[in-house]
Amino acid sequence: MQIPTVAELHAKGEKPELLYWVGCAASFDQRAQRTARALATIFTHAAIRFAILGQEESCTGDPARRAGNEFLFQMMALKNIQTLNQYGIQTIVTSCPHCFNTLKNEYPALGGHYEVWHHTQFIYNLIREKRIRLKPVTKEALQLVTYHDSCYLGRGNGIYDAPRDILQALQMKIVEMAHHRSRGMCCGAGGAQMWKEEEKGTTRVNIARTQEALATGSHTIAAACPFCNTMLYDGLKHAGKEEEVQVKDIAELVAEHLASDPPTSG
Repeated sequence: MQIPTVAELHAKGEKPELLYWVGCAASFDQRAQRTARALATIFTHAAIRFAILGQEESCTGDPARRAGNEFLFQMMALKNIQTLNQYGIQTIVTSCPHCFNTLKNEYPALGGHYEVWHHTQFIYNLIREKRIRLKPVTKEALQLVTYHDSCYLGRGNGIYDAPRDILQALQMKIVEMAHHRSRGMCCGAGGAQMWKEEEKGTTRVNIARTQEALATGSHTIAAACPFCNTMLYDGLKHAGKEEEVQVKDIAELVAEHLASDPPTSG
């Protein structure tokens, strides 16, 4: 998509308006890459000068710390902080709540002080400030949607409204699951569970959560975390509903509803 790296801009004596922290999921997982492309499309539509670290970005260290390897976490974090500080990065936007939580709440103790936004917060501000234009929605286009609160975004950082405000701006009708907002239910991948086998039990967490989503009757499950997207889609496949119901990141839904002509400045 011809997105510059911070190093390329730095070589020309320039700095981006913000750094998009892509994260491991969007770097390696094809499903998460759709979210990354959608977010880049939104940034471009809003005429935001952004850049990525490219090969200089590595994992924030979140899975290592959650799994108990504090030494590895600090080693990875300090490497990233050195890179970010070297380029004078001040504002970071990321589409992963795990990266968001680590960069915002855990890097300051190691010398990494940045203004960190989750992409739902940032996108909602763009909509509120009319920096992006959305297509007018017809009655035929109205759809039921249920939103899954990811743990690090919701209970971890108290971000409940921005994703829902975006869905309302898209004129979608939100139907809440039995467990939502502060009573939200984990997708089953948090706390490094993504990288290990689950403990013994009667039902996998992602299957139970997907059943709650299906019970709303919505044809779209909106989420804002690459881990959650993966776990919920796997839950749909288990239920044999992957052809009838779709899991989409908030950024994907916004990108689909962008007007063909961007807003005019001033």
